[in-house]
Amino acid sequence: QVQLVESGGGLVQAGGSLRLSCTASGRTFSALDMGWFRQAPGKEREFVARITWSAGATMYADSVKGRFTISRDNAKNTVYLQMDSLKPEDTAVYYCAADVRNNAFGYTSEARYDYWGQGTQVTVSS
Repeated sequence: QVQLVESGGGLVQAGGSLRLSCTASGRTFSALDMGWFRQAPGKEREFVARITWSAGATMYADSVKGRFTISRDNAKNTVYLQMDSLKPEDTAVYYCAADVRNNAFGYTSEARYDYWGQGTQVTVSS
């Protein structure tokens, strides 16, 4: 079992930055591939970014490439999402997720992930 807790959301103006954190407990963190998803009002949950357990590979949705950066600190059992140049369309609840399978098949699908946090709200004003 893995427990995930997100933090760092808030209200920011367009062009601003936020850094989200997700801290894991209950399992060896370094054995987990980690992802970030988001869900805007009235929309389906969508993939944002993924990082492997070794931090040797990262994947990003086209909508956030060049603006968002995923990273992890295994010593702190924490994965981060640095969000720069935020746009109003980035407004959503952001969720971190853990994948125990250690492969990349279907990595953009929420069904691929085994554990989810409660989410943190990000609101970007125009």
